Amino acid sequence: MQQYTAYNMVNQEALEKDIDDIKEHMEPVSEADFQHLLKMERWGRFATFSGYGIILLLSILGLVVELSTFIYVLLFIVSALLISTGNVSRWSNVTHPILHGAYDKVPNVPARYTKKHYAKGPRRFIDWLDWIKPDAWSYEHNIMHHYHLGEEDDPDNVERNLQWLTQSNVPMWLRYIIVYGFTAMWKFVYYAPNTLRILKNKKRKEQDKLEIKDFNYNPKTKDGLELWMEYYLPYIIIKFMVFPLFFLPFGVSAFLTALGILVLAELLTNVHSFTVIVPNHSAEDIYMFSEPSKSQGEFYLRQIMGSVNYNTGSDFIDFLHGFLNYQIEHHLFPNMPLSYYQKMQPIVKEICKKHNLEYRQESVFKRAYMTIELMVGKTKLLRVDGI
Repeated sequence: MQQYTAYNMVNQEALEKDIDDIKEHMEPVSEADFQHLLKMERWGRFATFSGYGIILLLSILGLVVELSTFIYVLLFIVSALLISTGNVSRWSNVTHPILHGAYDKVPNVPARYTKKHYAKGPRRFIDWLDWIKPDAWSYEHNIMHHYHLGEEDDPDNVERNLQWLTQSNVPMWLRYIIVYGFTAMWKFVYYAPNTLRILKNKKRKEQDKLEIKDFNYNPKTKDGLELWMEYYLPYIIIKFMVFPLFFLPFGVSAFLTALGILVLAELLTNVHSFTVIVPNHSAEDIYMFSEPSKSQGEFYLRQIMGSVNYNTGSDFIDFLHGFLNYQIEHHLFPNMPLSYYQKMQPIVKEICKKHNLEYRQESVFKRAYMTIELMVGKTKLLRVDGI
């Protein structure tokens, strides 16, 4: 009955006033907030360039000495980890807040750090080279996910998206294998086609056409061709063909080493990003809602009841979490700069305490475990029906 208690007992008008009061008393976004973003960007770039630097070191050493297997494998893994960390940071610490418009109001901010200009046109390959097109992800995430959290229209509702598995006759041991495999490829398998599908459905809805329920990966179809030509192939060609070619002058072995490291880094990027993103709204203590919210106060209530935070603290801890460890604050204030989260968290905690609302915050690893249990069908989300 906890879900009904929250909806029946929480004074949603008072909650709305308290949350809005935070907004009214926020300090204006400043140069200091922008400099904090640049620091996170530098950390991510340092990880990326360090990873590629190790590839270069391996390429040079391969010409002059014969490395032991242990040293080679160690440098191989460290390089992949660094490149992976840079990949995740570019998405979560830089692209995510910028596409929410978090730095648009910084005085004299360079245009490339604003929502209007970031990753637009050819800058897509400079600002955010990924499987996903920025405009498609921005609509899927900023609009459909944020404003329909836990509802039927939320495209990232894990329990609903995995019904094909949880309602099947697939044995439990095989479900775990499927889910673990999915985490290593989820941007390719799920995020790229799903963001394109959601964006196309927006256009189809405007034209009074039926929505696309399942996406066709076949490049012989119109939608499948768009997926391959504008999402998959640009990333595959640049990341796994062009980049390794830079090391070909050191020999075929150097080229293959670079390719192997980049493939491993891609798998690690998927696992890392999945681990810090998906468990934010997916576990047996998180809520689903059968109807859209009817007021701003109810909307705020759902952001708290439908989200969970991870451990927080220093910039380094938050950097590794992609600042997604402040998910409650982020859903209440989606266009807030990264530097605000640490300052706003204690205020939001006090508001939750005042209204007798549970403020969920646990280790990302515990939350990831709980999400896996949901994905294989061992647990279910809580429901708030007909309220």
